[in-house]
Amino acid sequence: MLLTKKTAPANNVSRQGERESSSPFIHSLRRGLSGALPTMDRRAFLRRSGLGVGVGLAAGQLTLMRKAEAAGEARPTAVGAGKVEIKRTVCSHCSVGCASDAVVENGVWVRQEPVFDSPINLGAHCAKGAALREHGHGEYRLRYPMKLVNGKYERISWDTALDEITAKLKELRQASGPDSVYWIGSSKHSNEQSYLLRKFVSFWGSNNCDHQARICHSTTVAGVANTWGYGAMTNSYNDMRGAKVAMYIGSNAAEAHPVSMLHMLHAKEHGCKMIVVDPRFTRTAAKADEYVRIRSGSDIAFLFGILHHIFKNGWEDKQYINDRVFGMDKVREEVLAKWTPDKVEEACGVKEAQVLKVATWLNENRPGTIVWCMGQTQHTIGNAIVRASCILQLALGNVGKSGGGTNIFRGHDNVQGATDVGPNPDSLPGYYGLVEGSWKHFAATWGVDFEWIKKQFASPAMMSKPGITVSRWIDGVLEKNELIDQDSNLRGVFYWGHAPNSQTRGLEMKRAMDKLDLLVVVDPYPSATAAMAAMPGNPDDLNKNRAVYLLPACTQFETSGSVTASNRSLQWREKVIEPLWESRSDHMIMQQFADRLGFGKELSKNYKMQKVKGMDEPVPDDILREINKCVWTIGYTGQSPERLQAHMRNMGAFDVRTLKAKGGTRDKVNGYDMTGDYFGLPWPCFGTPEFKHPGSPNLYDTSKHVMDGGGNFRANFGVERDGKNLLAEDGSHSLGADITTGYPELDHVLLKKLGWWDELTEAEKPKAEGKNWKTDSSGGMIRVFMKNHGCHPFGNAKARALVWNFPDAIPQHREPLYGNRPDLMAKYPTHDDKMAFWRLPTLYKSVQQKNIADKVHEKFPYVMTSGRLVEYEGGGEETRSNPWLAELQQEMFIEINPKVAAEKGIRNGERAWVHTPTGAKLNVQALVTERVGPDTVFMPFHFSGHWQGVDMLGYYPAGAAPVVRGEAINTATTYGYDSVTMMQETKTTVCNVEKA
Repeated sequence: MLLTKKTAPANNVSRQGERESSSPFIHSLRRGLSGALPTMDRRAFLRRSGLGVGVGLAAGQLTLMRKAEAAGEARPTAVGAGKVEIKRTVCSHCSVGCASDAVVENGVWVRQEPVFDSPINLGAHCAKGAALREHGHGEYRLRYPMKLVNGKYERISWDTALDEITAKLKELRQASGPDSVYWIGSSKHSNEQSYLLRKFVSFWGSNNCDHQARICHSTTVAGVANTWGYGAMTNSYNDMRGAKVAMYIGSNAAEAHPVSMLHMLHAKEHGCKMIVVDPRFTRTAAKADEYVRIRSGSDIAFLFGILHHIFKNGWEDKQYINDRVFGMDKVREEVLAKWTPDKVEEACGVKEAQVLKVATWLNENRPGTIVWCMGQTQHTIGNAIVRASCILQLALGNVGKSGGGTNIFRGHDNVQGATDVGPNPDSLPGYYGLVEGSWKHFAATWGVDFEWIKKQFASPAMMSKPGITVSRWIDGVLEKNELIDQDSNLRGVFYWGHAPNSQTRGLEMKRAMDKLDLLVVVDPYPSATAAMAAMPGNPDDLNKNRAVYLLPACTQFETSGSVTASNRSLQWREKVIEPLWESRSDHMIMQQFADRLGFGKELSKNYKMQKVKGMDEPVPDDILREINKCVWTIGYTGQSPERLQAHMRNMGAFDVRTLKAKGGTRDKVNGYDMTGDYFGLPWPCFGTPEFKHPGSPNLYDTSKHVMDGGGNFRANFGVERDGKNLLAEDGSHSLGADITTGYPELDHVLLKKLGWWDELTEAEKPKAEGKNWKTDSSGGMIRVFMKNHGCHPFGNAKARALVWNFPDAIPQHREPLYGNRPDLMAKYPTHDDKMAFWRLPTLYKSVQQKNIADKVHEKFPYVMTSGRLVEYEGGGEETRSNPWLAELQQEMFIEINPKVAAEKGIRNGERAWVHTPTGAKLNVQALVTERVGPDTVFMPFHFSGHWQGVDMLGYYPAGAAPVVRGEAINTATTYGYDSVTMMQETKTTVCNVEKA
């Protein structure tokens, strides 16, 4: 979508001192193109060069490069005189996991090819993937450490920056304790970096850490894990080829996960029916066989409306429910009584005939899959919405089936991995809880004394208390101290690879930034944080002693490590180029801070060091090996660096549909036999690497043996509830299991009772004694249970349709805090206010009732929602700094219905002001379209760099502002958080629009 003139983004670039025209890269690109391709403008070049610079070169040259790769050597080629290497990496944008081969000549990244052998992307790239090579010269990157001095950023040395920041950290710790500093990690970090940051913060002595998953899929993780065991995508993009019906609800995959659509289009060619449910007619909806427009936030009413017809007609899978589901009888009673067609239409706006049509398609076309993304998750009832989707799939018997499942597409390239092993405020890596046993398990793995770790915390109580969430760090600064469940307010914040414009309540965030004593941004691009921190605010908010630093981190192409795609497959990135300018890898920076803070030796005790630019850096392979030794819970133990690297070198060996390696597939480099492995060893990949578990392509699949990736639902919630069995019924078990009924999770007691204890080796017995499968460091219990007896270490239980430990045991539709339907807000009120929830008071009913009393809906009559564009990713600083992508979408915009446009006198392409109840106002370009209904407006969330009509260019570091800048929708979004996870409400708030 291009809303402005069809030219290169010179109108934006020129504001940065004509950097494009003076760029050596642009000059060399033009020179190179003049010799290799016919004369063409940049737009024509982009169309031809989706694979990167030089894609038009002779096929023979590409063949020669492939020969060099196959031979495992670097040598001169026809590309030019010099050393040419092929480095295999993975796209650093969304979570699909597209592989790309980088062509590096004499250390310079000169060209890229998509990997045609990749079973995930099959040689395809979206616009963002095709522009990866831009990272190879980093024209608009943060080049040096910088410090804010008198409102301007000044270059400083790394030693100065590290020493001054460390001194400030020690000062804050001494005065206010370790919880006074907040650490925001990144879903752009590799698994190894994510894990190391959680370890780092633990040694600092706090649980005040988080990352992007909190504001994109935390409600998914909580809701799905509490339904059947693991909070992740159950199947894969590839497996969707076997679906007979697919319902996308709250997912615009065509723009958010473009390459994933390849697999859906293949499924459609084989008769799969595609349903898209969304308040907005998206590019995904354009591919649907049936489009359903619902009112934003009314997903439960729609899903339970479908279930009403399924139960009424007896279409549910009765045997499946009896054997594998707990509490569906209670759901059935409520759905039949409460969600009659008239109530469904009132709540979500969909007529009975269309709801029945969708229900009929789901019934007649099994297996079927459901896809959701942030359209479901980012609500105050996000946890309940995702559980409603799970319940629908359980009723249909679609979970644990190939072609079925819940395919939950994650956002960033490693948001899945960062969630699994990274800086979560309520768990240690692998979702181990913050209890003493978990801390001792990791202390043993890390080779440090548990008591030493305990002493790092303010108190033993704080060691077991979940931290503040990233969605609420601003309240950790601004809230009255007596209302915060920790000693001090937050005084320091690290933004370590996170965009502030991705978070709601931008006006208050600016106030919070100004009040801090210390603000540190670690990022390849300075992010909107830099400009927001430098921009003048209310003088009463400004802490005159505040220190602000920017530290240039590498991209993931300047280091190596693993990354977990949305389907749970791990892939290994090779290092493409050396760190540019003065940038350093994130794990090197962590090590350098740890050294200065006094726990550097403890942090890297188990790792070798390698020299990068003459400095010590922990070896990523060793960090992964440490993960392999301790993260038993979710099966991050089998994916050794050697196994993953062999998979990357032999992508063509894996079946596109099943992801399974063909027989006799042996890696030529390390001799590893991949026969039977599933690509990327999707977790859980149980046992030690030597155990050679193949990974689990589809979770909870009883049709396969556990040693072929099969499984069943997890026994994580006890064995009985209200006198009813929580374990699977007799005859419900994984293929070939010696135990043919339900059973609890494995521990030393169960193994002894079964008479299998002596199958452990003498070396394994002492390590397994007194332990369960999650803390047995030998892996012996897993080996005996799985390999010898075909049983699953996490037990065999029923999924829960009834989640008694959540605010609503059965999902309830509740209206948002800010809405334009006060009549429905009265019928379906929100939750009661909560105190000390994730350390903070959290408001629900008081805000909603005040909005009704103040008639906010009359002043702000339109539902304001947000979403993605194919051209940009996340907060957008990185992609809007890429000239090839910046050209494609040069303006922040608002989609408004023609009826609204006519009423407001706004023509297509004109400027408009958007006002919200926060008092914020946004100046954006109007796109008049029927994609949205008359009651809804839509804006993308990738923009920043304008602040209520003012360009912030002057507040960025010189030369490091993004090419395209625009208003951030989250400058204007309102208050509201999920009742379980603190997920922010972004999809359903209110606004007014007027002509600018």
